[in-house]
Parts: sequence; structure tokens; C-alpha cells
Amino acid sequence: MLKFFNTLSEKKESLKPRHKKRVQLFVCGPTVYDYSHIGHARTYLAFDCIAKYLSRIGYKTYYLQNITDIDDKIIERAKQQHTTPKTLARMFEKLYHEDERKLRITSITKYARATDYIPAIVRQVKTLLKRGHAYEIRKDGYYFDLATFPRYGALSRRTSLQAEDAVSRIDESLQKRNKGDFALWKFSKRGEPYWNTELGKGRPGWHIEDTAITESIFGPQYDIHGGAIDLKFPHHEAEIAQQESASRKHPLAKYWLHTGFLTINGKKMSKSAGNFVTIRDFLSTHENAALPFDATTLLRYFILSQHYRAPIDFNEALITHARQSLITFLDFEKRLSSYAGKTLKMHQGEDRRMTTVRNTIFKQFEAALENDFNTPQALGVIFDAMHTMNSKMDTGRATRNDVIHIRTLLTSLYELFDLRFRTVSIPKEVKSLVTQRESARKEKQWQRADMLRVQTSALGFSIEDTPQGPIIHPTYQ
Repeated sequence: MLKFFNTLSEKKESLKPRHKKRVQLFVCGPTVYDYSHIGHARTYLAFDCIAKYLSRIGYKTYYLQNITDIDDKIIERAKQQHTTPKTLARMFEKLYHEDERKLRITSITKYARATDYIPAIVRQVKTLLKRGHAYEIRKDGYYFDLATFPRYGALSRRTSLQAEDAVSRIDESLQKRNKGDFALWKFSKRGEPYWNTELGKGRPGWHIEDTAITESIFGPQYDIHGGAIDLKFPHHEAEIAQQESASRKHPLAKYWLHTGFLTINGKKMSKSAGNFVTIRDFLSTHENAALPFDATTLLRYFILSQHYRAPIDFNEALITHARQSLITFLDFEKRLSSYAGKTLKMHQGEDRRMTTVRNTIFKQFEAALENDFNTPQALGVIFDAMHTMNSKMDTGRATRNDVIHIRTLLTSLYELFDLRFRTVSIPKEVKSLVTQRESARKEKQWQRADMLRVQTSALGFSIEDTPQGPIIHPTYQ
């Protein structure tokens, strides 16, 4: 049974959705004022894969993501670029969706813009005011009163900010009742966009948009809330305080899943540090037509080869390792095809009717995924299986069932991670050199065979000698 580590309870729990085989998943989306970076990619790729896995094992998954399209950062950036907040937000929202398409993130059921839910936001603020959880500060806005919610801090086990928190949009009014009180509705200032509502002319605070959106679509409670770990405090704590105070129902979300930090060469990513890597930067820098896979496959593999909760330190050494792992899969597949084509005729007594085999190794692969979506452990199962299969092929002991098992396993991995490969054609000249080399080896002309290997290498190909004959591999740079 699938288990996730629930940040709220700090333990692994079996997934038991509120509506049997239907899962409601909400993940905090981007604030669209700049290009999306690889930290965003880390979170959104992880939840894309989790959502697809849930669907794969039989759950009908509704994946909701919000778009913060009005906010202090958007207003400030619009001023800097001499445009309107709406124009800026729409531009970067479009670019965000373009990046998602390039990354093959396709699991999201619905995107919800904050500005499309102003009436719902106003209703929720009014409910909080009516129930004594909110108050007004003149010429400032409406704030949530943390003194009225004793459970504040239960998710993060704290009530004060730390260095790694997402501290943007912290509301520092001197008239707040409590230090941690946060804005629900901000009264408009000269030159800023506003909505004329029963609360007055203004715009929503950062936290209230999420709960207004989820309540409108899922109701006051749902199954899974996901996001990056730096949103756990204060953003997710504020969501809990708002929604549970408004609905008087606990918990807001049954399971809380958080992705780990992503740093760049051991440092926090920031433009001031000069280590800000956008998704576009990565895809442009690492696209290589000579490789049998695109930069998206490389990034997906790199991200998903790490556990979604673990911190990642992005560096080129790890990217090189990911690239080599992908090449290892392709080299193995070539050897497997060569072996199957030349050796399996010796195993005619096996069951040819078998189309799907869930052997012990496949069950280990699935067990790793069911254990808090442990993708590194699942990959470990696959690499162990490949090592075992190589040993069997070395001695001619691999059977048709072995081939079916390992191909089923690799297909499952490629589909789950959405890894896509392209064929690299082998020139006739290279094939001819390899054929000549085989003839030289049979005639024990070792010097000529070595010369032909060198000529093959100069053309960008290597030769792997196996009991089933030579296998040609491109030499990837």
C-alpha cells in the first residue's frame, strides 16, 4: 500500500483518500513576476511524477495549482519595467506554461488565477471577521489574529521565521496585534491595482488566495497539499489558520508533502549571488544534438533520481553523472537486443505466451515507489537487475523470461519518469570497419584488428566485444 511521509504528523502514513479512489491534490503554484528557475522545476517535476504515479496505480487524481497573479513583487516589477501588473503577470504566466510544456509536465487538471477568485476571497475574509479571527487596521487592511488560533505552528513545529523561509510578502504593520499576524486584504495605495469590494478598495493578501481557491474547488478539506519546503512557514501555516478558522473543520489537508531545498554548488540560488539558473537556461545550456536524449530527459532524470524530500545541491558533476546513467541505459538496451536476437533461440521451451511478468525484481521496484515515492531506491533496483542480467548474458544463461522481466522494468521506469530517447544511426563506414575487425580477429590478425578499432574510434564510435558478438556504441561527448 502506498505510503507518504506526512509533514503534519512527521511519520509515514498509508494513503487513504477521503473519496476512496479519488485523490484531490493541491500544489502551490508560481508567483508570475519572473522566469521560473530550476528550484521550481524540482518541485513541479516531483509532483508531476507523483500525480502520474497515483493515476497509474488506479486513483482518479484531480491536481489543482494556483497562479499568484497579483502581489507585492508583481507590482514592484511592473513599476520597474514601466508596465501594468496585469500585463507583466500574463506575460510571465505564459512563459511559465511554456516551460512546463518543455519539461513535459502534463498532470495538472486545473490552474486557478488568484484574480479570478476575488469574490471567494472576500467571502472568506468576511467569514473570518464574523467569527472573530480577523480585524481591521485603518488605511492598511484586514489582518488575521493569530491569538485566536492556538494550533498555529503545528505543521512546522515553530511560530517564528528562520533564514530558509519564504519571507516575501511578510506584513510588517506597526499596528498589528501580534507579531505574526498577516494580511488578508490590503487597502489600495495610489497607483496600485485594486478591486472595489465590500471590504473596501484593495487586493488580497498572499495566503488567502490559496484557501479561497481550494475551498471553491475542493471544499474546506481535501487529501494532499504539496509544495516546496520553504513554504511550510509561514505560508502553509497561514493557510491552515485561515481555512480551519473559517470552516471550523480540521485538518485542512489530510497529508502534507514537501520537496527539499535546491542549492547551487552549496549556496542558496539568487540573482545577487550570480547563480540564478532558470529552466530556460538549463535547457538551452544542456541541449546537445549529439546525445540520444534531450535536455528535458536529462533534467527529469537528475531531479527524479533524488528523493523528493531530500535536499539537492545542483552542480555540473551531478549533471554529468545523470547524463552517464542515461547512456548506461541505452548501452544496456543495445546489448540486450543483441543477446535476444542471437541467443534466445536456445530457449525454445519457455512460455512464449507471457506478455507481462511481475517477478520479484518488479515487485521490489513497485515497493520502493510505494514507500514514500522513493525513486532513488527504485533506480537502485533497476541497476541491480541490469548488473545481474549482464552477468547472465556474459555466460549465456539469460532466458527469454529474463529479457521480458528487464524490458518490463525499463519500460516502467521510462514511462514513469517520462524519459525519451532518440535513435543515433550508425554509418555504413563504421559498420564496415567493425565487420572487417571481426574477420581480422577470427584470423588472429590482432594488429590489424587494433588498427580497425582505432579507426572506428576516430569516427566517434566504440566497440564492445561480447560472447554474442560486437556491439557498436556512439562515443558521446
